[in-house]
Amino acid sequence: MTFKVWDRIQDWVIFFALLVVAVATMAARNEPVVRGLRAASLETTSWVEARFAWAGGYFRALEENSLLREENIDLSSEVALSREAQSENERLRTLLGFRDSTELRMHAARVVNKDWEQNLLTIDAGAADSVKLDMPVVDDRGIIGKVVLVSEHYARVMPYLNTDFLLPARILPFQAEGILKWEGQRRDQLLLDHIPRTEPVIRGQLVVTSGYSGAFPSSFPVGYVDSVATKPGRPELLVYVRPTSPIDRAEYVFVILERPDPERVELESRPIQ
Repeated sequence: MTFKVWDRIQDWVIFFALLVVAVATMAARNEPVVRGLRAASLETTSWVEARFAWAGGYFRALEENSLLREENIDLSSEVALSREAQSENERLRTLLGFRDSTELRMHAARVVNKDWEQNLLTIDAGAADSVKLDMPVVDDRGIIGKVVLVSEHYARVMPYLNTDFLLPARILPFQAEGILKWEGQRRDQLLLDHIPRTEPVIRGQLVVTSGYSGAFPSSFPVGYVDSVATKPGRPELLVYVRPTSPIDRAEYVFVILERPDPERVELESRPIQ
């Protein structure tokens, strides 16, 4: 057994012994040849060491770059959140300023759901907040819609982007009046119908509520004239309006705590015999 082990390791033992002798010899002698060999070996080892040092620096640089990228992503996220918070604070200040600038009785609410399937919004204000059916919903930029369903703490709002939504409106400054509606196609465009062809309507004119709806107050912003065309075979204009308050960006709104006179609503809903 002992001889088998020796047979396995004897080559390594001899090699190690010779290596020790060679190193000792080179260290003990100081002849020119030995010094030259020693210098050459030091140059070789220093070159190898330099290459390994470069490789180590490269991998350390990769690691540092990875850490810096992660820190950059974290900082970018923090900056984005900070900007979003700042934007929301400015938006809330604007809304508060709008509420303080009007004499209308209003209740502030937040849009908690946008149901694009039925084209309805849900707000976190209901009967407990004096919200009732047919009350108008607005923000500081313009109209949003009207209340169509009410529970104790929530309400459903039909926005102007609903084909069932109709609103009497007029174009300033010439007071041309028509009916505002959504055709169900472009979300950034409404149609102001029944405007006579003789009206001097041009792009950029302001469109406001006329006050004839019984719900929305008069002269409340609706949008701006975006384009004007003529109806073939009819003495009317096709007036398309760009809303001042995009529904896609509606987050905080006000319910105007006024509703149409029930007697008037009932009378106007009767069929004429």
